[in-house]
Amino acid sequence: MVYWVNEMKSDKGASKEFLLSSAKPSRAIIKLAVPATLALLAKAVYNIVDTAYIGMLDSDIALAAVGVTLPLLLIMVSVENIFAAGASVLAGRQLGADDKEGANRTVTTIVGISMLIGIGLCIFGILFMEPLLRAFGASDAVLPQAKDYAFWMFVASLFNLPAQSLNCAARAESSVKISSIAVITGAALNVALDPVFMFSWGLDMGVEGASLATTVSQFVTYGILLWFYLGGRSIIKVKPRYFKCSGKLVWDVVSIGIPTAVIQICLALATSLTNIAAKPLPDSDLIIAAYGVVQRLILIGCYVIMGFMQGYQPVASYAFGAKNEARFHESVHFALRGALLLTVTVAAVYIVLAQPLILLFNRNPAVVEFGRWLLISQVALYPAFGLCYMMTITFQTIGSSKMGLFLSLIRQGLLYVPFIVMLPGVFGVSGIYFSQPAADMLTILICVFLIKPMKRIASSNMATDKRPLEKAGTANQI
Repeated sequence: MVYWVNEMKSDKGASKEFLLSSAKPSRAIIKLAVPATLALLAKAVYNIVDTAYIGMLDSDIALAAVGVTLPLLLIMVSVENIFAAGASVLAGRQLGADDKEGANRTVTTIVGISMLIGIGLCIFGILFMEPLLRAFGASDAVLPQAKDYAFWMFVASLFNLPAQSLNCAARAESSVKISSIAVITGAALNVALDPVFMFSWGLDMGVEGASLATTVSQFVTYGILLWFYLGGRSIIKVKPRYFKCSGKLVWDVVSIGIPTAVIQICLALATSLTNIAAKPLPDSDLIIAAYGVVQRLILIGCYVIMGFMQGYQPVASYAFGAKNEARFHESVHFALRGALLLTVTVAAVYIVLAQPLILLFNRNPAVVEFGRWLLISQVALYPAFGLCYMMTITFQTIGSSKMGLFLSLIRQGLLYVPFIVMLPGVFGVSGIYFSQPAADMLTILICVFLIKPMKRIASSNMATDKRPLEKAGTANQI
């Protein structure tokens, strides 16, 4: 009986590795991307459901309170991604090079470090909550409810960080089914718990109840992933004996993961600066409330693209680790076309349905009008996001972390910041509308210019880099 179970596990592992190593890249990417996208969309439910239920409280202040916590959420996600995305790429390369021991060591070490960092984030966030929220645009009217919501966000960091590392490990070995089950279960639980915790017929906790419900749901997601890995059901094994906190390993993971994290940090910075730019304007709290709704809708579009990239990344990482140049470039071409098609589709849906989507969360005519134009402006040139994100992932995969870092900085960092700082002072709220399209236009031009160098560097690195993969994590950088 034990032999039969072990054989089943072995067959499943072989099937997963066949998908990464031998299946047609387009088929492998789609097969991995579909459940990953569904899982991320379920994750978006955490934010959307909270915002929708908070909208039922008939309080613009409550919506604004949730809006000013978004930069904090994005910063915490960026910290998660430094380790999770880096471990995913490095473990994927190690699997491609048939170094399963190295993959076990990478993932186990990063999960352990993530637990420690989660504790630190929780303590720091709770101690410095008020100055952080004020820095991100909270007014005196908004601050009390923003603190209620943020408290449970910081508590959730205790298990969100290790959960994200486990989730990315599942992605690296193509175990996307368990990832989807974990996230979708958590999202469904959140939908059920929100009204119970928030409204008067339940616990009557208001905004705080929405955050607590999300925290409980995310803990359940972590529990499912932990069960999967501790139960020995995975290709990559997470066991104490594989924990090895060497400076080299940590640096290799961090250097790969920083570009993905920087994208989230820049999004947090852009959100914060937009809130700050709105504060001197008439109806500032209404603009911030509308922008909070828009950013949560935008996250859905982001998750569609990110889910597709989560299908692309393990296939590309495995091909790069195995030095299969033809398969790698075929994966890149398919991912590039797919990213552009998806972003155009998302943009079209948001532009056509902008007003009805905002009405789902708020009926105040002023909030709806601000939200409609904010949403349209955010996606007017949305292919910039897909192109830039896809190229960032690719540069990470081929070991060119410096170029990946540069691309992760440009769209909502180096290019967006000057526009959002200057234009609202000249054009008022229209300046906020113009800032993202202006930054996106420049982003597209830069990315198009870098496509050929990206392919050339990938070919060069696969042809010349013969060192052990763990040591090659930061090699051949531009």
